[in-house]
Amino acid sequence: MNETDYTPLLLSLKVAGISTLFVFIGGVFFARILARKTFFGKGFIETLFLLPLVLPPTVVGFGLLILFGKNGFIGSWLYSVFGIQIIFSWLGAVIASIVVSFPLMYQSASAAFENLDSKLENVARTMGASEWRVFWTISFRLAWPGLLAGLVLSFARGLGEFGATLMLAGYIPGKTDTIPMAIYFAVESGQMEKATFWVVIIVTLGFSTIMWLNWWSRRNMRRYKNDNG
Repeated sequence: MNETDYTPLLLSLKVAGISTLFVFIGGVFFARILARKTFFGKGFIETLFLLPLVLPPTVVGFGLLILFGKNGFIGSWLYSVFGIQIIFSWLGAVIASIVVSFPLMYQSASAAFENLDSKLENVARTMGASEWRVFWTISFRLAWPGLLAGLVLSFARGLGEFGATLMLAGYIPGKTDTIPMAIYFAVESGQMEKATFWVVIIVTLGFSTIMWLNWWSRRNMRRYKNDNG
């Protein structure tokens, strides 16, 4: 395969990397705010965050198309003010990956923050530590295993996103052809060897990612038991 044939791999890594960065920041932010607060409407907000997990990807893609299309509320504003077109671009693939992978990050971060021992945070506050310092020196460090799990799973989910990406970004060779796109359209055109090649690549990436996460989790669990046993 020549250099241009590796475009799906490079584009997939680019899309998954950028989307994971935004998902991690957003997931940690909202999980931290909502984890230990109870207010009217919290259930609705959390349901909205997790909704992409149960909706068909094409439904998610349709909703994004309504929002970010040329005639959509957000899409028309971005194009008229900044000249940015979301549909049929790699930016559309990034947005689709953000939406479908965000629930995984939010769930992991929310569970990590809810399981923290609040006494440690309260002790730091009584000693004069600011909320910002409490978060970075105590909350974030203690929640890191759960946050890392969400980060890895979000990256893997973004890497394999197909349905919503097809609806929003379309299939443009060299521009929006991520690995899942390349597999689908290679099969459609009867290029089974090409499809098999990309299947092997994405399965290897996904397997390696989950394998590393499981290894890291077991290692840290053993270390925790040794430190407390």
